[in-house]
Amino acid sequence: MSIEEDDDPWARSPSLVPDSFALPAPPQSEVFLLEPLDLRHNAADYQAWTSSVAHIRATPGFAGQTWPNPALSLEDNAVDLARHARHFARRIGFTYTVLGPESGDVIGCVYIYPARDEAHDVDVRSWVRADQGELDIPLHDLVLQWVTDAWPFRTPAYAAR
Repeated sequence: MSIEEDDDPWARSPSLVPDSFALPAPPQSEVFLLEPLDLRHNAADYQAWTSSVAHIRATPGFAGQTWPNPALSLEDNAVDLARHARHFARRIGFTYTVLGPESGDVIGCVYIYPARDEAHDVDVRSWVRADQGELDIPLHDLVLQWVTDAWPFRTPAYAAR
């Protein structure tokens, strides 16, 4: 099963932020390094989420979602990462890989996309690998502060931890 652009629900979305908005540098800490997700992360991203499907589905914000889908192949994941990179370039959604600053290992992911309801101005989700579960709350807190301080969003939908 691949994820083609024709199946992309965001493909025709307007920009999430104006072209005049300078994207803020991703936050960094002693525990996290965020950078835009792209194809060079494919193998490590695939390994991270495929090793953590049940954990991710139990993470606030992912309950009832069809992703992660363990039927996806490494090649399907590359298609998905390319889609996220297109969204980033078009400013319709922003996906960041979460890396361990010393190891460079993919330990999670952050998604910033249009709100799914009228009460919020953006939808934010994040997950960490099952073997890094203790980092879920610190990542959530870091990202929430970044989204509300550095981005033009005031009412993010981001499931509490």
